[in-house]
Amino acid sequence: MRTFGGYSEKIIVTEKFVLRIPDGLDLKGAAPLLCAGITTWSPLRHWRAREGTNVGVIGLGGLGHMALKLAKGLGANVTLFSRSPGKE
Repeated sequence: MRTFGGYSEKIIVTEKFVLRIPDGLDLKGAAPLLCAGITTWSPLRHWRAREGTNVGVIGLGGLGHMALKLAKGLGANVTLFSRSPGKE
């Protein structure tokens, strides 16, 4: 049976695009890694962000927050650009 949409109970996918979330890992905590995490991880890897590289992140929203954490985790020097003085 094929179902479509975000409220589906089952979907059919290609196996190489499936990953297993380990038992005990909070789904609410894993969700940002599967959305904003993948969105920001791809360009960080494409542009070879690593120790000693400089990464600029514009905005500290959902994507910006994840990009900042991932780039820092890769060892990059990270600069955040924001219009909000409270985020200094």
